Amino acid sequence: MTDTVLLIDPIFREHLAGVEHPERPERIDAVCAGLERAGLLDRLGRIERRAAGEDELLLCHTREYLQLARHEIKSGHRYLSTGDTDVTPNSWDIATIAAGGALNAVDAVMTGRARNAFCAIRPPGHHAGASRGMGFCIFNNAAIAARYAQRRHGVERVVIVDWDVHHGNGTQDIFYGDPAVFYFSTHQWPLYPGTGRADETGIGAGKGTTMNFPFPAGSGRAEVLGAVENSLAPAMQNFRPDLVLISAGFDSRIGDLLGRFTLTDRDFTDLTRAVMEIADRYAGGRIVSLLEGGYNLTGLASAAAAHVEALTGSS
Repeated sequence: MTDTVLLIDPIFREHLAGVEHPERPERIDAVCAGLERAGLLDRLGRIERRAAGEDELLLCHTREYLQLARHEIKSGHRYLSTGDTDVTPNSWDIATIAAGGALNAVDAVMTGRARNAFCAIRPPGHHAGASRGMGFCIFNNAAIAARYAQRRHGVERVVIVDWDVHHGNGTQDIFYGDPAVFYFSTHQWPLYPGTGRADETGIGAGKGTTMNFPFPAGSGRAEVLGAVENSLAPAMQNFRPDLVLISAGFDSRIGDLLGRFTLTDRDFTDLTRAVMEIADRYAGGRIVSLLEGGYNLTGLASAAAAHVEALTGSS
């Protein structure tokens, strides 16, 4: 078994190529450069890219939304009518490859080919809900991966750990009434999209399987790592996940363009280790980590490298 496998591909540069935007193609270059400087690129197994099929996208999105988004993107619209997501004519195809790559990562860890995986994909996903894309997101990569793991591999319980500086409203909404998917988020408050209050804990059968930690600007290690160690870890004793997904947003790092958190590279190492302890205890070490935000290219490069090095167990 390979410890850690990586998905990183030039195709993910092509979304929004030539458009001035914080979620820019150079983010993939930055992650690649950070991994190379850390000596990781040649050490990691690789995940092949593939496009998610419509049946896989329908695991989390409505047919009406998929038809609308595809039409708007392929027709040359500059942004989705459902929310603030800029697009270029190739964005549909690249977004399906981002989602499909996440599913290949799930296959790799669920079949024992790898212990964990990191997917450097874009566009990101955690703001996309069942019937709308928003917040730079078209498809919810993490949510689709969770549902796919359940349907394809018989996984019973999935936890999604989201440390992006923004709340993953789309992920929360998709699973808000679902007791089989636990959504945990630390995020800056108030900040886009204005969701993720501490009293948002789920509804119906899903009551208690959403856990939000909204923190003020300036928060960092004590708050975010503390929430993982002191709240998420104890909650997992009862939930006992079979698979751990990470919405790995590095815009919670100090110096990011869109956030005011103060996490350092060392903090991302320790956050990763804390989540790995949960995965080791309950899920056979199975983790699939998916890139979300991170808009300071220098910070994104070093934080992503710290995260991946921790996943390999060598940091």
